[in-house]
Amino acid sequence: MNSPSSALTWQLRHQLWEIPATGGIMGILNVTPDSFSDGGTYNTIPAALEHARRLLHEGAHIIDIGGESTRPGAAPVSPELEECRTAPVIAAIRRAFPHALISIDTRHPSVAAAALAAGADIVNDITGLASAEMRALCAAHPCGIILMHMQGTPQTMQLAPTYTNVVAEVRAFFEKRVALARADGISPARICLDPGIGFGKTTAHNLALIRNLASLRVANCPILMALSRKRFLGEILASPSLPKTSPLPTVVMSILSAQNGANLHRVHDVAPLHHALSLLHSLKK
Repeated sequence: MNSPSSALTWQLRHQLWEIPATGGIMGILNVTPDSFSDGGTYNTIPAALEHARRLLHEGAHIIDIGGESTRPGAAPVSPELEECRTAPVIAAIRRAFPHALISIDTRHPSVAAAALAAGADIVNDITGLASAEMRALCAAHPCGIILMHMQGTPQTMQLAPTYTNVVAEVRAFFEKRVALARADGISPARICLDPGIGFGKTTAHNLALIRNLASLRVANCPILMALSRKRFLGEILASPSLPKTSPLPTVVMSILSAQNGANLHRVHDVAPLHHALSLLHSLKK
């Protein structure tokens, strides 16, 4: 079992990246009009560049760019529109910050292909490489891959999520999808696993996964937690708006996840998590 402080590597497009011992941080940059927390805020290139600059300055290692909202109940957008939103922003960030790591958050192979052509290093696929076309694309391009678990679709996932044993079922999903990727020519060294907190899970399911993160690791792949401003945090605290107005719930649950084996964290508020992870790491020296 890997502790959060153990050195793990992740094969990205142009490098074998050693994930920092403190934990890797992925800063969220949504170029959408309707994302649940920051829709419409950064959907111009100047605004996106300024936000990317801020995220990197605050300690983000990766900028994760999304052009389609996948909040519960969100309406899908066409791949063409999603590509128009994301590819120019990725190209602009690549020019402005040539050494930054860039991720494209998409479930559409054509959007991922355009993002890779624009300079992305990582494909963050909420469908967990369900598409043979996406697997073929990733096999042909040596990018990093985030393989996420989701029950249902963004339109249906929170209607009535049901599991017999959520930890065992998510692990089995990871085992099957990593094996499928390997069969299609994708090395597990390129894969990061995301349990998909809030994607077809109740609060109880989310907490069970966080408690048992070490049980979810397959093929020594790093584990990413995406807890930022999630609705279940507000449900636990009986304060639905608090996770969006204060970074504290996200930071606390992310630190607990790091203690349980998470290696990377996808967040809106980078600086407070960066500070908290540094404090946690100081106790292990």
